[in-house]
This record gives sequence, C-alpha cells and structure tokens, in this order.
Amino acid sequence: MPTSSVAAIPAAAPFKAAKHFASRLSLETDCADVHESLSGGTVDFVLIDARGPKSYARSHVPGALNLPHREMTAERMAVWPENTLFVVYCAGPHCNGADRAALKLSQLGRPVKLMLGGITGWADEGFPFAQGSEPGSPAVSSAA
Repeated sequence: MPTSSVAAIPAAAPFKAAKHFASRLSLETDCADVHESLSGGTVDFVLIDARGPKSYARSHVPGALNLPHREMTAERMAVWPENTLFVVYCAGPHCNGADRAALKLSQLGRPVKLMLGGITGWADEGFPFAQGSEPGSPAVSSAA
C-alpha cells in the first residue's frame, strides 16, 4: 500500500513533539492571544510595532507602541524594567522587522515573543486597528 506524502516521514515521538512545541510557544504568541489580553484580559507585556512611523500611523494594533528595531538601544529600552516581556510584530509573514526587533531585544537581554502573522494576521482575524501616531485603544479603534 502506498504511503502518503504526509506519512512518508514518520511523526516525532510525543515527548519530542511536546518539547518542540513548548519551545516554539516560548518564542511566539498569536494575534488572538494578544487581542484577548488587550480587550480586558491581563496585559503583562509591552506590544511593539517594529514597522516605520508612516506604516504605524496608517494603522496599527491598538495599544502598540511604535519602535522600529533600528531604534532599540539599551538606553531606549531602559524606560522599562529589565524583566518586561515585549511582544513584537511587523507587517506580516513577508516582513522580517519583527524578527530583527526580537533579535535586538534578546541581544539586549530582554524577554521577547513574536506575534505570529503581524498586521496581516491581525487583519485576517478581523480585529480592529488604531490610526495615527499614538497607541490608541480597542475601544476607540476602527476596523481595517
């Protein structure tokens, strides 16, 4: 009996898969989890939009601060306690700005997670956006 392309390479042992996915979740979060926190849950992180100011002003996740990776320095980040968790995003899967921001933050000794999907993922979920140069809040934001 022929084997499908899916099963041609055997699945990892459950303990190995658990280790892999736990590792991924220590580095990533998704738009739904961020939205839940920002919409009345516990906000125990700082959300960073790593795109440039013009893109941020057009639309951004409500509550996100605009801080492109090139502007992340030890001095700039010192306004937050050292154990602050940062969640970073950029335009989406086609953009590496969030990866660059996460790398910079981790090199500065800061805890960081990447918001999967970025602004594209946020739009795909149908979540509201804020516009302008200020973070905004979900209560005063508009749909994409």
